[in-house]
Amino acid sequence: MTHSILDIGHRPVKSCAGYLSLGLMLALVCFGVSPQPAYSADKEKGQQISRVIAKEMTAAQKAMQAQQWAEAIKNLEAAETKPGLNAFDKKTIFDFKGFAYVKLNNLKEAQKSYEEAIATGGYSPEDLAKTIRLLFKVTASTQQNAKAIEYGKQVADSGQATPDDLGIMAQLYYLQKDCKNSAIWADKAVAAARKAGEAPKENLFQFKLQCASDAGDSPAMAAVLVDLIRLTNKTNYWNTLLRIERQDEREDHNTLMLYRVMYDTNSMTAGSDYIEMAQLLGDAALPAEAQTVLEKAMSTGLINDQQKERTNRLLNSFKTRAEADKKGLSQLDAEATKNPAGELDVKLGEVYYGVGDYPNAITALNRGIQKGQIKHQDEGYVYLGRAQVAQKNFPDAKKALAGLKGVPNISPRVLKLWELYADTLGR
Repeated sequence: MTHSILDIGHRPVKSCAGYLSLGLMLALVCFGVSPQPAYSADKEKGQQISRVIAKEMTAAQKAMQAQQWAEAIKNLEAAETKPGLNAFDKKTIFDFKGFAYVKLNNLKEAQKSYEEAIATGGYSPEDLAKTIRLLFKVTASTQQNAKAIEYGKQVADSGQATPDDLGIMAQLYYLQKDCKNSAIWADKAVAAARKAGEAPKENLFQFKLQCASDAGDSPAMAAVLVDLIRLTNKTNYWNTLLRIERQDEREDHNTLMLYRVMYDTNSMTAGSDYIEMAQLLGDAALPAEAQTVLEKAMSTGLINDQQKERTNRLLNSFKTRAEADKKGLSQLDAEATKNPAGELDVKLGEVYYGVGDYPNAITALNRGIQKGQIKHQDEGYVYLGRAQVAQKNFPDAKKALAGLKGVPNISPRVLKLWELYADTLGR
């Protein structure tokens, strides 16, 4: 399985959120599994160790209390050799050995001991469920993926699975290159987390994203990216989503709308994108904004040597045109105010936005939207929202962008992306 979007399958894990590749004791703490010998719980039910191994078991318990794990195992092995052991004796010996081996971080022997304890049939239902869950974590952390999946199914069937348990199952299936089941368990983990009032783990969506990427399924990728943006609002997810959406866009008006989202989410990372956006802004008679876009690209070092001559030529042209627009702002404002249609007001608001005069942009755009008769009504709402964002007035920005729903013939793609952007404002 290639990793064209994110190398998530084999990345070193540094927190509980990554689920696997954790040290066992850290994993058990992360996932709420506290390995304890089951003997004390069973003893309360009247079960007793046979007298034949009382000496060895007492010595083993004392060694464990002193955290002398190797000594404890030595005594437990001595007890194991005694004749006449019943199922409860064997279960207790193996259970104690499993606990001691966990403390020694000897996962192979811990697993063997716990599985032998289960085979005796001596566990109570409660302790059996705890032990299976512990084995689920042991086998997952030691990359026994197929075996861990079988234990995980038992944990899930018991009704005791946590959102993290379900997330481990999603990752295990992902590592098995079983994208269908990985997605099923990821969805279960997301639903369980939300039901518990928790934010879902980011990597649950990353599994689905990588699988969609490997399959070349752009619509599926876009759907997962929307979920990831709602969850994290990370610029790399915005960048990938907007590049997918831009691939099939053929209208310059809508392409510029997508570039505006990319620019406003700080997810534009290629100098060529800044250049194309600036050219489209210039074609739309917005040279001041085009100038700002190119200056940002140059200041961030995104314009390479081959692009510098062209970029400087464009920038000088936009500067000249922007100065002319600034000088004509008063006259354009007067004409727009008198005009009964809102088209000039919206254009005036866009020019004010381009020169950084956001209060006047808001005034002009609101006036134009109220008048109506606007050629591109979507631009009126978008620039009003952008101007409000520049003023850090996120509630009014969201209200402005919500107006896009009522724009006739708006591109569904453009509407979806600006609505998603509005959902992230103020986060």
